[in-house]
Amino acid sequence: MTSPDPAFDPERNRLVRLANLRAVALRATQLSQQLPQLLDRERFNGRWTRRHWAQASIFATLGALIVALVPGFSNAMQGAEDTQPALTTMALALPPMPARPRESAEAAPAWQIVAVQPGQTLGAIFEAHGIPATTLQRIMQTEAARALARLRAGAELGLDLADDGSLRGLRFDRGTTERVQISLDGDRVRTEVIERPVEVHTAVITGEITNSLYGSARQAGLSPQVIHTMTDRIFQYDIDFSREIQPGDRYSVVVEELWREGERIGTGEVLAATFTTGGKTYSGFRFARDGKTPEYFTADGRPLKKSFLRTPVEFSRLSSNFGSRRHPVLGTMRMHKGVDYAARTGTPIMAAGDARVQFKGWQRGYGNVVILDHGRGYTTLYAHMSRFADIRQGQRVPQGRVIGYVGATGLATGPHLHYEFRVNGAHRNPLTQTMPPPEPLKGADLAAFRAQIAPALARIEQVEAVHYAHRQAEDGARVARAGDAPARRPAG
Repeated sequence: MTSPDPAFDPERNRLVRLANLRAVALRATQLSQQLPQLLDRERFNGRWTRRHWAQASIFATLGALIVALVPGFSNAMQGAEDTQPALTTMALALPPMPARPRESAEAAPAWQIVAVQPGQTLGAIFEAHGIPATTLQRIMQTEAARALARLRAGAELGLDLADDGSLRGLRFDRGTTERVQISLDGDRVRTEVIERPVEVHTAVITGEITNSLYGSARQAGLSPQVIHTMTDRIFQYDIDFSREIQPGDRYSVVVEELWREGERIGTGEVLAATFTTGGKTYSGFRFARDGKTPEYFTADGRPLKKSFLRTPVEFSRLSSNFGSRRHPVLGTMRMHKGVDYAARTGTPIMAAGDARVQFKGWQRGYGNVVILDHGRGYTTLYAHMSRFADIRQGQRVPQGRVIGYVGATGLATGPHLHYEFRVNGAHRNPLTQTMPPPEPLKGADLAAFRAQIAPALARIEQVEAVHYAHRQAEDGARVARAGDAPARRPAG
């Protein structure tokens, strides 16, 4: 804190201002007194001359000046009579602002985001940005080289380029929760893995079909993966999406949404879904029982998937039916104890149901064979495989798991799958056999399932009540109009 400036005297300054005001007011009064004399020098004869206009303007200016100065003069006089203490200002010394290091400002990274194009390599990206190949070689010697070599089209790279065009940093996402950042400082290369936690939220998305299911669902915000789950996993056994879907059908999906740093980055599992078509509502809820792979159940706890697939191989045609026939290789009449599906070599073959691998190997005319034991006396056989999948004897496999690939091993004239269905050792026609119903949830599993689906059901009902409120109001008004219509008089 510093002392007051001795050269500063408030009282002296006030007196100087007062004297100036008095002088200006006195001069204005003198001019106003001289104005009539000036006007008398040239009598007004009824016509305004330039001199008259000049004199009138001087008079108006003096009037305005007097009006402006008199209040100030009176205020100054009033201030002279008051004995208010004078204000004293003091200069305070402020501490100097810390200077920002110039080096840190220059070193702040300015990331340029580059999207990897189809067929584009990391070397091509570096070359397009003028980064020398020696820099790429140094980066590929780090532990991040393997992840960089697996970058796919659509992945994003962050490049931090200095003013001279040299690379100071490189970053990219390794998976959903990790970001790899590489810093280059001279000959030193440093790699850092930054954890990026992902938050999982649930959302309810509902929609109504206007033209096509896929177009409506995409417009509502469902990803292709969620649409595939709804059509090919949840409702594939109950709804024929190629023929039964009509405009006006409704669907609701409870899906996991993945968020990272405030940004939605994708979707997770479908927890629940409902679909209304033909006046009937179908539902499916995801649940894992007895530590098994999660599957979908109806609201009362019955599995949506059937015990067995009718066709264990896709993209095929039925080339030979069940029953007596002439063998295409041996030329003799014999019982054909299964059905044949013609398909290209290498087409995946799926397990028809949950089972244990009973046999895997070669069986004479069957060639490469896999036999699955589904329990309760049911077994299935898959023959003529070109090769086996990664399974072993005694292993448990879920329904739909790939167990091998179509071929023409053994006695076969072309690539196809020979498929047999047996009940207690007796062969049955898999196309006409009544399949056993899947086991429903019971006991503790059923209680846990009901507790788990209750919130999902409540959210679906809440969202649909809001989303379709206008439709319910329209339906109610239509019913009311129908009730108010006059009854038709009987004829005659």
